[in-house]
Amino acid sequence: MLQQCPLYAYIPAADMARARQFYEGKLGWKPHQEIAGGVAYEFAGGTACFLYLTPNAGTSKASQLFWEVKDIEREVAELKGRGVKFEDYDLPGDKSPEGIVTVGGARAAWFKDSEGNIMAVIQTL
Repeated sequence: MLQQCPLYAYIPAADMARARQFYEGKLGWKPHQEIAGGVAYEFAGGTACFLYLTPNAGTSKASQLFWEVKDIEREVAELKGRGVKFEDYDLPGDKSPEGIVTVGGARAAWFKDSEGNIMAVIQTL
């Protein structure tokens, strides 16, 4: 039943102004709607996320969300050009000079937002 419904991600922020500067300034997101102190952003395929204020931002040691991209090298280069710093995790698999890991049928690269949340870009092989 739930697989027939749209799915949205929550992104926690300890400082909304700082987080908005990261997402709107560095990632180039356009706000769709401001709701109860948070901000909704829309993406391809009817997907969306909600950035909201909480003291729990950045506490997860796992990825909060990922984007499935068609050309990971291009996406990583563009994000680096905008000032996004990618993480260097000690993972099995091959790692490119750009820090893109190839393992398990996919290529992936991770970065943290201004709040310490882990995000990823993934290209399925």
